[in-house]
Amino acid sequence: MSFQQGLSGLNGAAKSLDVIGNNIANASTVGFKGSQAQFADVYANSLNGAGGNQAGIGVKVSQIAQQFTQGNIESSNNPLDIAINGAGFFRTDVNGDVQYSRNGQFSLDKNGFVVNAQGAKLTGYSVSDTGNILTGSAVPIKIDNKDMSPLETTRVDTKLNLDSRSPLPIKVPFSATDPETYNKQTSIDVFDSLGNSHVMSTFYVKTGPGSWDVYVGSDGVEITNQAVAAAAQTDTAAGTARTAFQTAATAVPPGDLAAAAAAYATAAGAAVAAAAGTAGATAAQQTAITTAATSAGGTPGITPAEIDKLIAAAVKVPAVRAGHLNFDSNGVLNAAAMAPQTLPLQIELPVFPLTGSKPTIEFDLHFAGSTQYGDATEEKKSSQDGYTAGNLQRFSAGPDGTILGQYSNGESRPLGQIVLANFANPNGLQPLGNNAWAQTPTSGTPLIGTPNSGSFGNLQSSAVENSNVDLTAELVNMITAQRVYQANAQTIKTQDSVLQTLVNLR
Repeated sequence: MSFQQGLSGLNGAAKSLDVIGNNIANASTVGFKGSQAQFADVYANSLNGAGGNQAGIGVKVSQIAQQFTQGNIESSNNPLDIAINGAGFFRTDVNGDVQYSRNGQFSLDKNGFVVNAQGAKLTGYSVSDTGNILTGSAVPIKIDNKDMSPLETTRVDTKLNLDSRSPLPIKVPFSATDPETYNKQTSIDVFDSLGNSHVMSTFYVKTGPGSWDVYVGSDGVEITNQAVAAAAQTDTAAGTARTAFQTAATAVPPGDLAAAAAAYATAAGAAVAAAAGTAGATAAQQTAITTAATSAGGTPGITPAEIDKLIAAAVKVPAVRAGHLNFDSNGVLNAAAMAPQTLPLQIELPVFPLTGSKPTIEFDLHFAGSTQYGDATEEKKSSQDGYTAGNLQRFSAGPDGTILGQYSNGESRPLGQIVLANFANPNGLQPLGNNAWAQTPTSGTPLIGTPNSGSFGNLQSSAVENSNVDLTAELVNMITAQRVYQANAQTIKTQDSVLQTLVNLR
């Protein structure tokens, strides 16, 4: 007669209640995976190997298996709350030790690292200064909030339809200030080497059936005239006079600013007039420039910048086309008819007045897909690849783990990429608490990869994965475990009653 079976049953039921209680306690824990107590029966070894008539000596806990099933995904307001939808674990770094977790509640620490509530750093791939993801060893992800440097425009893409029915302009020659000298004007912002915005205008002048001249303007001025006006900014004598004016303005007491302004006006006027002559200006047009410069230099309190504007207003030189477009009878671009010119057009856009950037913006002007049909002239698409400087405004993780930063200049750039880990036997992982597990020989070696690839699940930003505990089922299991406990206690009580009967025999 033995109490062993009943005692083992009580222990097993108690362990089952422990597991159920832990599941219920963590029903609201993000990323928690419920466990299940699994049991095995116990038999005593037989000396003669015969075991067909053994009653057994009770039960034991064979393992407490975690159930790595998917939990419900719930949205949140934190862009660094990240849920895994599918297989995989977040890989985290705790002072050099690697841990794994399904809890995606992250934030930034004071150094910009993505960490969880316990300070474990989320790992992934870093990025280069230009935003390219550097695949290799996973490292703690750090959000770099430095400003995005400006990018000078190097390419402009324009796609448009030019109406084949359009008449030739009623006035010649072309003038950017006279709409009757061209058929169509389009505009787009381009950026110099410091990220300053400039308006590039493109003018289309029909010259015959299927033939169009293309002119370009910078900030409302045709580029040949703009380049002439900008000549004073690169002229040595004008530069010396400008420096002398600045020296006089900052001296204590101030120097003779009127004389310095007049000297600059003379030098700048001469430089611009000479550039105008090279550009085809008449003697009268050159005289108009020097006259405007002399008049500007005699204005009390005037500055070199104001002198430049007055001189620029007097510049009138023949416009030079940037190129031409020719179309065949099907309304598409005809490369043979444009020879020896080839597309794209190479444009040098003068920067005036100078901003400290390069003096010109050099880019290719593309017309791929442009047509000449019997339809209204219309711009279909216009884009360019430059941008101004920007500061980081917000960021979020994409389905593939790429953390994309959005900047004030409207541009986006990767800030890092989260990696996931998976195991051949997730049940072999060792629970560490704080929603973390550690690798063991039983779990196998982790497979590292990017989300939404291979067997890995995808990520959802501003969301968390809730506990996979089914509270209703756990409450039912608790009732069952309670009844099992009571039943095992009853077997012990019965054994005690039988033993008492034997003791009372006389």
